[in-house]
Amino acid sequence: MSWVIGVDVGGTFTDFFAMENETGRIIFHKTPSTPTNPARAILDGAVEMCAANNFSSTEVTRFGHGTTVATNALIERKGGRVGLITTKGFRDVLEIGRQVRPKQYSLQDDYPAPLVPRSLRFELNERVGPNGQTYTRPSDKEIEAVVRRAVESDINSCAICFLFSFLNPETEQRVSATFEKIAPNMPISISSEVQPEFREYERLSTTVLNAYLLSIMSRYMKTLESEFLHHFPNATIGVNQSSGGLMSVARARRFPVRTALSGPAAGVVGATYVAKQCAQDKMITLDMGGTSADVALIRNYRADVSFDRSIEDFPVRLPMIDINSVGAGGGSVAWFDRDGLMKVGPESAGSVPGPACYSRGGTSPTVSDANLILGRLSEDGLLGGEMPLNLAAARAAMAPVADRLGFSLERTAHGVISIVTANMVRAIRGISIERGLDPREFSLLAFGGAGPVQATDVARDLRMNKIIVPFAPGILCAQGLVVADQSESFVRTVRISLNQSSARAEITNHLSDLTEEGDKWLTSETVPSEASCFAEVSCDMRYKGQNYELSIPILVGDGNNEIDIAVMIRDFSKSHIQNYGYSNADDPVEVINIRRVVKIQFDRPGGIVYQGGLSKTETRSSRAIFFEYDTPVVSEIYLRDELTAGDVLKGPAVVEQLDATTLIFPGDRALVDDALNLVMELRY
Repeated sequence: MSWVIGVDVGGTFTDFFAMENETGRIIFHKTPSTPTNPARAILDGAVEMCAANNFSSTEVTRFGHGTTVATNALIERKGGRVGLITTKGFRDVLEIGRQVRPKQYSLQDDYPAPLVPRSLRFELNERVGPNGQTYTRPSDKEIEAVVRRAVESDINSCAICFLFSFLNPETEQRVSATFEKIAPNMPISISSEVQPEFREYERLSTTVLNAYLLSIMSRYMKTLESEFLHHFPNATIGVNQSSGGLMSVARARRFPVRTALSGPAAGVVGATYVAKQCAQDKMITLDMGGTSADVALIRNYRADVSFDRSIEDFPVRLPMIDINSVGAGGGSVAWFDRDGLMKVGPESAGSVPGPACYSRGGTSPTVSDANLILGRLSEDGLLGGEMPLNLAAARAAMAPVADRLGFSLERTAHGVISIVTANMVRAIRGISIERGLDPREFSLLAFGGAGPVQATDVARDLRMNKIIVPFAPGILCAQGLVVADQSESFVRTVRISLNQSSARAEITNHLSDLTEEGDKWLTSETVPSEASCFAEVSCDMRYKGQNYELSIPILVGDGNNEIDIAVMIRDFSKSHIQNYGYSNADDPVEVINIRRVVKIQFDRPGGIVYQGGLSKTETRSSRAIFFEYDTPVVSEIYLRDELTAGDVLKGPAVVEQLDATTLIFPGDRALVDDALNLVMELRY
């Protein structure tokens, strides 16, 4: 027997999903997060899960991990002291940026202070031209001098980024080799390795962010790997990337910036898996946890990928699943702004002290308290009754807000829910309506610990007709880590006009180079005999004169790199119409980047086998629930364990389980499909 474990560290809970490779048997587990030391909850929870389900830790062969360490380090500014070596005359690019204000109509708001102060930015007299030709080649003595200045500045890591080094990385490699001689233990971040693409500001920012995270992420990865392998000696560890694929611990230590959206990306991978199960090729995901809500778009069973994102207002040029996040979670706190209006979030009570109803010392009114007051959550509590909820504490926390508003507790709680719903609706509009897409044409996939209980409110505001709640919604991010592929992305910046006769040959040559790089990576990885390998190829394309590109998958013949220029132009035109509403057949099209993503797909059972444990507590057969603020409605209560494929539930009702609570509003109905997903149809 062999097991695969996925673990996702959230702000409130650390979630585990385990699957037995041969039989498809699955197991769930949740434990409170330990924010001061995330590895503690991971290791203790994994050991507890094995012991509770009678399988040995030696049977675990793979471990997928979604981490928040890099994200938290950026939020809290707890990275290392970073130095920067760059081309002479370009030390201030990090501050100049694109000369765009963060908020167009505010003269006060500014970007965060650079992660590298000016005194730690060092210039090297080098210059490479826009075609990769060397104009100024620094001597070994010049390189050694600037490296010694950086080392003597008491830095923890150093970023190296030169102009046009994505075309000719020789000088970056020479500087790196000099660090190896002078300070061999100094962590180095090299732009030609982090992301060898054009646009010097975004490449520089990404390289600096990577350097900033090197020391803290390296320590965390080493600690996690050594302790985990002590308990699970036969397991390999994969760390989730922001693009949705796993990478080895060694690469996570070298490129920690790739993990900045690790956890939310795992949820979208799991959501894509569920979308295929229930044959829904157009979905909007709603992942609502204790601190935030993350939304993403899935079309044709693929999540949208963005290459230009900001993390904590720092630009990042890396492939990332296009996720829109908002501070709206179960722990989001209700508060009053200076204008006297009530707001909800982004501040969260987190797991410690948590919402007032957790009885862990929290006193601020939160979304979870509001749901408990409205009867939407049960006093029996979370984690199958292991974490009861305190209604009296929730009411006491909400009382001052109600008094200030002059409302009843129930109307106040409903107001809190309405505000947090509006925040999530705004996030969904940002990835749909604002891009010319109608959310009514999509299904809403609700997951996370708080997603299913809020899903109908969100869907009704958007006039969406269908909601899908996975079998284990609160564990879906962890499940995504079990079904995720291992992947590596390779990119080559070019500038090829598709109108020229040599376009096909040039693209083919560059693609051959990327194929060679991918083969080297595969050789360096441990690929199980039962795994299969494949590649996805795309080109970043634009009309000549445009400043932004669209990523277009290109046709590759049976390993022969057969490029069809006419098809590429046709597909680009279709995408341009979809994104911008028009295309022009007379405008010349050019390729700017060629990308090749190599994936290792692990063997998975055809179906899953579940043996109970989603609902561990006895519960009442019905209870009064406030779907609106004025009148409670007696609603049937169902346990998720007891539902089987084909069951139909009619609202008002509530479905309770270990990891989440699902509301079915009056007049709505829900069907349990063959994969045990709950498919809800809304009636207006």
